[in-house]
Amino acid sequence: MNKSIIQDIKENIIVLFWPETCPFCQKVCKEGICTECRERLEFLRIREPRCMQCGKQIRSMEKEYCYDCMHTHHYYEQGLSLWNHKAPVNQSIYQFKYHNQRRYGELYSQELVKNFQKEIRRWNPDVIIPVPLHRARRRKRGYNQAQILAENLGRLLCIPVDSKSLARRKKTSPQKKLGHNERKKNLKNAFAVTPAFRPVRKVLLVDDIYTTGNTLDAAAKALKEKGVEKVYFLTISIGQGY
Repeated sequence: MNKSIIQDIKENIIVLFWPETCPFCQKVCKEGICTECRERLEFLRIREPRCMQCGKQIRSMEKEYCYDCMHTHHYYEQGLSLWNHKAPVNQSIYQFKYHNQRRYGELYSQELVKNFQKEIRRWNPDVIIPVPLHRARRRKRGYNQAQILAENLGRLLCIPVDSKSLARRKKTSPQKKLGHNERKKNLKNAFAVTPAFRPVRKVLLVDDIYTTGNTLDAAAKALKEKGVEKVYFLTISIGQGY
């Protein structure tokens, strides 16, 4: 029996005992996202007008930037997120991030490309870099969810992925538990460019959630200190800011 037949048998067994489910309601669904959740997600999708920097939805067409970006210096140029970080999106990302639902990453990446391929091509990044986890946290979790997203995006967009050039050298406290000033202090010098880094002009950073932008800013700052000219980002979801 050749390897391809054995692989087909394995895949059929996996589907039989662990059928594909919608990542937002966990109902069996071969299409990825079920029809009901598609309708729910439409209400959470970020629409124009968007902040021209962080991509957060803003109320007025007359404004170019959200309140956060008007009062904060960002090291990144621009970024986009697909959905508001509310149920069922936040629950789905939690499963992806902490409960080993790695296959969700492929579906999220497909949705990001479907919605933002035009903008990504305009940014024209030389490389995609996932926001890294500290090695202790990665060892405990077993994987980096941002790396899963980045690898899927790289495959779909035919853009190289570099998971070795940026490292998290500080084991930071969870950002969600901290206030604005504490978040910035928590992430000061948290990231470092490694000896594996090869100079590039444009980088696309990838993470799961954008809350206040402090994590992405800290990563972008480390890259720019090593000569990167422009840094952009993509995330699955975005919070409401400070």
